[in-house]
Amino acid sequence: MPSLLLFVVLLSIITSLISTLGAPAINQLLWSLYTRLPTPLHNLVQKNAVLRREVFQLRTQLSGISAQDDFAKWAKIRRVLDKKNAELEASQTQLTTLRSAFDSRAGILRWFITTGLRMFIQFWFSKQPMFWLPQGAVPSYAEWVLSFPRAPRGSVSIQVWGFATGQMVSLLFAIIEQVYGSFFNAAAAPPVEEPMKMAAAPVTPAKEVKKGQ
Repeated sequence: MPSLLLFVVLLSIITSLISTLGAPAINQLLWSLYTRLPTPLHNLVQKNAVLRREVFQLRTQLSGISAQDDFAKWAKIRRVLDKKNAELEASQTQLTTLRSAFDSRAGILRWFITTGLRMFIQFWFSKQPMFWLPQGAVPSYAEWVLSFPRAPRGSVSIQVWGFATGQMVSLLFAIIEQVYGSFFNAAAAPPVEEPMKMAAAPVTPAKEVKKGQ
């Protein structure tokens, strides 16, 4: 089944990619994409951004006014700032609650795409051979291992194929990550300056021995 073979490989790639990037980075990416959709959450995020800018501008204005020299103007800006701070705090609390619920749903989705989907297809296609081995290519005990647990003898089961592709893809990702990290570190490292060569001090001729000594 070429389609199932490729699907298992694709699932291994997705699983390794998620593991390499990490849950926080994936959640942040999904959150950024989701908040760009035309939903009430998008409006809430935009309102939060506007409140942040307004609070920053008001704080800047307030810092440039002396309460002793112009108390009326300072008090007016202070009242507006307190009101905006309260609105910003309420908006931030609401966003934090929504983000927490979103991260929980994203975690369930990640589990379904990786672990849940892999467990389902391994159970559903447990008797389906991925491909057949040439007759006599491996010893009889190896045939039993490769067909474990329920595939026909002489074939490769989906469990064995999934394990093998998962290990190969994980190794490939580890090599890519190592090469990328080495290249990035080498590019970011400051150039090594050669030590300055000190000029040799001139040889001072020995004083002539005074005659008569």
